[in-house]
Amino acid sequence: MQGDWFVVVYDYLFSEGSTEEVSLSDRITTMNNYEHPGRRSIRLKGYDYSQAGGYFVTIVTLWRECLFGEITSGEMQLNALGRIVEECWHAIPEHFPNTDVDVFEVMPNHVHGIILIHDETRRGTIYRAPTPTIEQFGKPTVGSLPTIVRTFKAAVTRRAGQELNSSNIWQRNYYEHILRDQRDYERIANYIASNPVNWADDEENPNRLQSPP
Repeated sequence: MQGDWFVVVYDYLFSEGSTEEVSLSDRITTMNNYEHPGRRSIRLKGYDYSQAGGYFVTIVTLWRECLFGEITSGEMQLNALGRIVEECWHAIPEHFPNTDVDVFEVMPNHVHGIILIHDETRRGTIYRAPTPTIEQFGKPTVGSLPTIVRTFKAAVTRRAGQELNSSNIWQRNYYEHILRDQRDYERIANYIASNPVNWADDEENPNRLQSPP
């Protein structure tokens, strides 16, 4: 059921938001401050997202609805849809051989994870500062981060429809941060791992959002 992802991926490739430039400065310190559905793309203009690198990715459900399970005693309890999300994430390297998936967490209404894209000639090299390149925005690039994420989202949507009769799972866009060095990686990895324990204070938690200030 996990194969044949590309049957549905192009619906996502050509329907996701604009590509306007938004600064990524200091966004790592406000990882939970996401915009609402319909927000502008936050891709870094001129950056080649198919080049080797480590990328922190967050993908949020439509309207921040808690679709993937619940947090109990600081641990995530996945439901059937949450297990599909987890399985599709771990299957990413099967469909993109030059990638690895690293630290990952399914939360009730969003997903955090680190994706590593390797250079074929220097496998293991993952940190790279942003380098301006000529980019064809709006045109899918095989093996690029946007293609990987959209394919993952499409795979989840397809399996959810087939197995659970579910649809309308994701917000249109996603958040990413380019890992700069080992310290950056460790900070983000710790953040991801501690997400379930900190769910009560998570800005994506709908109960927190509805609480009076």
